[in-house]
Amino acid sequence: MDPSRQLYDAVSQDRQLTASLYRQALNDPGGAVRRLVALAAERGLSVSPEEVRCFVANLEDPGSRRWLDKARGGL
Repeated sequence: MDPSRQLYDAVSQDRQLTASLYRQALNDPGGAVRRLVALAAERGLSVSPEEVRCFVANLEDPGSRRWLDKARGGL
C-alpha cells in the first residue's frame, strides 16, 4: 500500500489528531505538512512534503476536501 495512503488511514482513525492537524493547517499549513511527514516517519513510512500535498489534493472524501479548501494557502 502507498505510504501516503497508510498515513492518511492512520491519521483519519485518530479523531483528536485529525482535529489538531486541521486546526494547525488553518493557521500554519506548511507546519501541518511538516508534521504529517514527521508522523509518517514515526510510523516507519517515508513520504515527502510534495507527496503529502499531492495525496491531499487528490482526495475525494468531502471532509478531507473541506480541509484542503480551507488550508489551500500553504498546501
